[in-house]
Amino acid sequence: MPTVLLERGYRFHFYASDRDEPRHVHITRSDGYAKVWLEPSVETQYFYNYKAREKREILAIIADNEALLNDAWYEFFGK
Repeated sequence: MPTVLLERGYRFHFYASDRDEPRHVHITRSDGYAKVWLEPSVETQYFYNYKAREKREILAIIADNEALLNDAWYEFFGK
């Protein structure tokens, strides 16, 4: 489960078992966790234990780092 990005206390990572799913990233911090699709566009799968402000912050971080996250996905999964 490689960590792709650490920003503002959020950990953005993948699970090796996600190979057959569309590109996405998991986000964890404290007891909060989320999954956000990166394709075909950035879209929320789920957010648990995050406040609305944190959700906006996470989505802004993803928008600012979308190319990095996509590149990391291809590097890790080889697709």
